[in-house]
Amino acid sequence: MKNLLKIISVLALGILLSFSFSKEKKVVVIDAGHGGTDFGASRNGISEKEIVLNIAKKIKALNQNPNLEIILTRDDDSYPTLTDRTGKINKLKPDFAISLHINNSPRETTDNKGMEVFVQENEVSKKLATKFSEKFQDSKIRTGNLHILRESKMPAILLELGFMNNPDERNYLASEKGQTETAEKILKFIDEN
Repeated sequence: MKNLLKIISVLALGILLSFSFSKEKKVVVIDAGHGGTDFGASRNGISEKEIVLNIAKKIKALNQNPNLEIILTRDDDSYPTLTDRTGKINKLKPDFAISLHINNSPRETTDNKGMEVFVQENEVSKKLATKFSEKFQDSKIRTGNLHILRESKMPAILLELGFMNNPDERNYLASEKGQTETAEKILKFIDEN
């Protein structure tokens, strides 16, 4: 009888351990907007396509969570079409997707500032955007008929990380420090959600 109890205990422990180690990975797709001949917003030799690619690559490189997989829609200076990007997202079926961009207005000014979060018209995406906005208090939630949001079948948000026409934000986002800090903040948000 004691041997039978030992065997049952060992089996039960094995089953519990297998459940704890078989935790499903969270998968998040990061889309670095623009790329290739599409520079996005550009000023003073600084381009949106380079900044968002650097931040996307940093998010992936900084990830130390074995239960989180970060997949990029592009990891070089290429231009996957919008259909390619949403096709990849829909094929991978991630927990959610984040598209990275930088806002721009015609006039150089410090009046335009802060992040904006564009969201899909569904509850999961709105909840994600609300959580993001709460974490980054300078961000505003917006809706828009944007391809990456409209055509992604998985929850998605589009982040405008700041304004290219705001010299302070442009210089910060173009700097190594700014890109690393932005990547760390986004990765922390992903980890917590």
